[in-house]
Amino acid sequence: MKRLGVNIDHIATLRNARGGFHPDPLLAAKLAIKYGADLVTIHLREDRRHIKDQDLIKICKNKKIPLNLEMAANMKILKIVLKNKPNFVCIVPEKRKEITTEGGLNLKKNINKIKKIVSKLKKSKIRTSLFINPTIKDVKLSKKLKSECVELHTGKISDLIKLNKDFSNEFVKIKNCAKFGNSIGLEIHAGHGMDYKTTKILNKIKEIKEFNIGHFIVGESIFYGFKQVIKKIKRISKN
Repeated sequence: MKRLGVNIDHIATLRNARGGFHPDPLLAAKLAIKYGADLVTIHLREDRRHIKDQDLIKICKNKKIPLNLEMAANMKILKIVLKNKPNFVCIVPEKRKEITTEGGLNLKKNINKIKKIVSKLKKSKIRTSLFINPTIKDVKLSKKLKSECVELHTGKISDLIKLNKDFSNEFVKIKNCAKFGNSIGLEIHAGHGMDYKTTKILNKIKEIKEFNIGHFIVGESIFYGFKQVIKKIKRISKN
């Protein structure tokens, strides 16, 4: 069975749209684990558009919640991360104007900064992942940067599946990257835009060890409930 990370950023989005304290990301994190998630993912963006510093602090204080923190290659954010020590970190690209993460990291352009951040995280015993496009070149660079894991960007295949278009080429790219990454000692994760169909299809790739899914789970939960949606994803991702 693949591990499931539930991204609760959009619980915070709902709270921030109205202001105040509800719905509470900490409660969402607790319930996600209770309902079968293996970890919780949050993204502390530079503009704090959803998750706030206090959300991170509260969740980190609860040792029963395995936390995966997404962060940009930003030294100010790194200071906050090293102070709070989440279990895992995934370094992701970030643009102020984007609505959601658009593609994987540009590793070549940011190689020195990313290398420095990975080194600091490893010294603090925080497992590190790099959010990359599904290319062999980026998998090789991730290994060179001494990341322990990579998360393959699944946005393109997810869109193709939703549009009922041919996704076979994209599936092969992801499968090849997963196989190659696994062969050189990287742990392989996948995420972005995933839903039930994408999960079922990508679950066929045995080298993928973890799915990270957020927007779909939160959206479907409005209609069917948080518990039911998480449990359904877990059923689908059984090997």
